[in-house]
Amino acid sequence: MTAIELREELFREMNPLLDSEVAMKKIISYVKELVVAQNKKSTVAPRKGWAAAAKKAHADGEDKLMIADVFEDERLEDWQW
Repeated sequence: MTAIELREELFREMNPLLDSEVAMKKIISYVKELVVAQNKKSTVAPRKGWAAAAKKAHADGEDKLMIADVFEDERLEDWQW
């Protein structure tokens, strides 16, 4: 989890039109909501369902290579391991 410290002075430097306390509180609450939403989003498994989708793609014949596995001018003997 990433912690973010937001100061009113920073917002005021970014936009001098934010002189009112009401506008400042609205912006800070909006940013806090964004951070909370991002934290909720990051707890979801990013690859959930990929295994089933890959099996279905294979069964449907949709898992073909988009580019050649070995290029015509590729010389594997030049590689050092």
